[in-house]
Amino acid sequence: MKLVILDRDGVINEDSDDYIKSPDEWVPIPGSLEAVSRLNQAGVRVVVASNQSGLARGLFDIEMLNRIHAKMHRRLAAVGGVVEAVFYCPHGPEDRCGCRKPEAGLLREIEERLMVELRDTVCVGDSLRDLEAARAVGAQPVLVRTGKGERTLRAAQGLEGVPVYADLAAFAEAFLQQHPES
Repeated sequence: MKLVILDRDGVINEDSDDYIKSPDEWVPIPGSLEAVSRLNQAGVRVVVASNQSGLARGLFDIEMLNRIHAKMHRRLAAVGGVVEAVFYCPHGPEDRCGCRKPEAGLLREIEERLMVELRDTVCVGDSLRDLEAARAVGAQPVLVRTGKGERTLRAAQGLEGVPVYADLAAFAEAFLQQHPES
């Protein structure tokens, strides 16, 4: 069974430079929830790996983060989709932890907890740090243009060999065409 790892903000839901601090601010990108559902229906496991430095910055607490994720899970369930697990880094950039993307710790935790190897797994993100974390574990980085994706494309460094899709829905369609046996 295939596994796809998704960044959250900018891939599944609209991103904000002011952070997603409450369930009301969590707004799915059109077609993203259905894309997760299509992947699931094809037998693809989906997990989230997300930097959540808003915790370290005191912008929201763990209870609020859980409420945001509960909304995501409810909205996914309403269209037949499931994110199997949400892995997140609660640290800020100044904490210099090993789990904050672009470091590989968060993805290594996925390997350990799900007992999978991420080599050749697809990691979909909207920023260079998502792509760098994927490369650090031998996974295939994929960039979407939503969220910070356009900004990442304009920077145009570190994108060699990285497939680019308009959004998660376009990625899911292409992925399922390339992997019909998933």
